[in-house]
Amino acid sequence: MIVSAMTMISRVMGLVRDAVVANLLGAGLAADVFLFANRIPNFLRRLFAEGAFAQAFVPVLSEIKEKHGNDKVRLFVAQAAGTLGTILLIVTILGVIGSPVIAALFGTGWFIDWWQGGENAEKFELAIGLLKFTFPYLFFVSLVALSGAVLNVYNRFAAAAFTPVLLNISIISCAILLHDAFDVSAYALAIGVFVGGLAQLLFQIPFLLRIGMVNKPVFAWRSPEVTKVRKLMLPAMFGVSISQINLLLDTIIASLLVTGSIAWLYYSDRLIEFPLGLFGIGIATVILPALSKLHATEKSEDFQNTLDWGVRFVLFLGFPAMAGLMVISPLIISVLFDHGAFSEGEVDHVKTVSMGVAAYSVGLVSFMLIKVLAPGFYARQDTKTPVKIGIITLVLNMVFNIMLAPFIGYLGLALATSLSASCNAFLLYRKLNQQGVYQFSSFSLWFALKCIVSAILMAVLVYFIAQQYTWQSWSLIEQITLLCALLAVAMVSYFGVLFAFGVRLKTIKEASA
Repeated sequence: MIVSAMTMISRVMGLVRDAVVANLLGAGLAADVFLFANRIPNFLRRLFAEGAFAQAFVPVLSEIKEKHGNDKVRLFVAQAAGTLGTILLIVTILGVIGSPVIAALFGTGWFIDWWQGGENAEKFELAIGLLKFTFPYLFFVSLVALSGAVLNVYNRFAAAAFTPVLLNISIISCAILLHDAFDVSAYALAIGVFVGGLAQLLFQIPFLLRIGMVNKPVFAWRSPEVTKVRKLMLPAMFGVSISQINLLLDTIIASLLVTGSIAWLYYSDRLIEFPLGLFGIGIATVILPALSKLHATEKSEDFQNTLDWGVRFVLFLGFPAMAGLMVISPLIISVLFDHGAFSEGEVDHVKTVSMGVAAYSVGLVSFMLIKVLAPGFYARQDTKTPVKIGIITLVLNMVFNIMLAPFIGYLGLALATSLSASCNAFLLYRKLNQQGVYQFSSFSLWFALKCIVSAILMAVLVYFIAQQYTWQSWSLIEQITLLCALLAVAMVSYFGVLFAFGVRLKTIKEASA
């Protein structure tokens, strides 16, 4: 509950941040470039730090803690921090110096336009400038991910879950205070990213001090424990971050599409990230240390029961979130983003973004399931299997992109991501089942069917009510009132139908049934 509460605060602040960005930059050229410049370090963060490193680091840390005690843990944390920090510093310096190369590599369409002297050449030049501010975020936030992993292993979940709030506060503050200081307001947001990364790192230090885990970092590339993390990390680097690689490929292709495509995909993705981050990542944050401990103590039955609990919780929350976003996303987008620069121009950005949300929503439950099923491998220090599955998924995503993007543009990219995520989740489950690690229980199957039926009935009711109002011309306060009412109806109807089906809170909370 603490993790969910802290994550809720973080996600709400994230939506406020996105509303500020939309109001300041809209969904045009400047928005495309800032979101691009912000996505690159975030991609690397999730690839190296929150993705591969965390998934390799947590099981090893849990094993050392269970078998050798805190003194050995302190040494290992110092070695991991020193090794990771040194590598990150080098990568960050190279990234800032080589920002033109990065902009050309990942913003291929803009580079070609710049090279040919096209009308959108300024996109490439702006991307170079913004990357110099946003890329150092990788250094700060990767160390934040390391310290957060340590705190989670010691059951200090709240501090790590609250940390992202500081980034949102920083971006919002810089947007308000500094946007008039630059010819292009996007620079104010980029500075906010830099300051936010530093604030996150400083915030976690006192919590590490309380558990005695702050020591002088030591570069220890060849130490047995760091070597073990490295060996686990290399395959995990690819396997755990397939969804991020897919999003990055979408960004590259979107740079070849019409102006606004990157912004439309970003705002669509942000609405999907709210339930995914609040529930999927929240559950994954708790489940990985728990599974790692159960594996270290050889409690295989509890391991399966914990996985089944995680899957059941994801289905309970994922299906109504998916159905709800499909039905009322236009109203949500209007409330959050349809102000200032976002509402300017001839394009109906509310419509384009809501269509993107619908395409991403198709894969929401799969996105969440991946967050729960993947730890089933990493907790057992098996990083090779997710890599094999990841390669298949990545290829499928590109095939879907090629099949869909030429016909439906940015919507094809979003739908391809959803379809490939569904394949990813299915393959992860099938392999866990084949290995005898986890089998979807008959109880959970019936539970899933009840959730699906309840979510469908909820969506039909909410859609019918929403269609009775022409809210597009309403004031913001009136739209917020309607949105709150629809959300209340959705919750009451969903939980009411589940209750009628005999589902009780105890059914969801128990780690076994």
